[in-house]
Amino acid sequence: MNNIIIGTAGHIDHGKTTLIRALTGRNTDRWEEERRRGITIDLGFTYFDLPNGDRAGIIDVPGHEKFINNMVAGVVGMDLVLLVISADEGMMPQTREHVDILGLLGIQKSIIVLNKCDLVEEEWLELVEEEVREELEGTFLAQAPILRVSAATGQGLPELVQTIVELTREKSGEKDVSTIPRLPVDRAFSLSGFGTVITGTLISGAISREDTLEMYPVGKS
Repeated sequence: MNNIIIGTAGHIDHGKTTLIRALTGRNTDRWEEERRRGITIDLGFTYFDLPNGDRAGIIDVPGHEKFINNMVAGVVGMDLVLLVISADEGMMPQTREHVDILGLLGIQKSIIVLNKCDLVEEEWLELVEEEVREELEGTFLAQAPILRVSAATGQGLPELVQTIVELTREKSGEKDVSTIPRLPVDRAFSLSGFGTVITGTLISGAISREDTLEMYPVGKS
C-alpha cells in the first residue's frame, strides 16, 4: 500500500474544505473560529482510502491571503495538488497566487477541480473552463486534467477519485529513507500529559521511537 499526500489550493470560499468532506466524510476545520466564520485558517488533515488500496492523506490549506504562510507550510511534501476553482467565479486573486507558489515549490502533479458546477449552466461552464486554460498557459498546470465536480451534490466525485488513482499510480520521486530524517514542521500544539507536539510530512529518512532530532536553525534537541 502506498501512502499518497494530496493537498488543496485555491481562492477562499471556492469549496476546498467542502470537497474534502465529500471525499472523506470528515471536516478538516478544527477550530471554532473556522466553523463560525466558514473559512479555513490553519492547516487541516484527514485521509481516505483509494479503490486500488492506496491511502491518501489530505492537507487542507487556507485560501485567504492573510493565511498564505499557512498555505506554504502545507505544500511541502505533497505528491498531488487539487487546485479548486469555483465554477461560478472562475480564476481569482488567491488562485493565481497559489499557482505561483506551487510552481516555485516544484509541485509536478495537479488536478484542476471546477467545483460548484451544479450552480451554473453548461454554456457558462465551457466559458470558465476556457478561461482557466488561458490563465494557466505556460505554467506547470497547462496540461493538468480539468474535472467538473459538485462537492454539494456528489457530481463528478467518482471521476475525481479515479483520476487521483491514475496520477499517483507511480509516485514522482520516492522518498530516500537511508539519509538523515527531514521533517518540515506544519504546526505545533500542546496536549495535556504529552507536552509539545509537532506535525509535518517526513520528506526523507526515517524516524523511530527514542530517536533524538534537532530543530533547525535554532539547534535545539
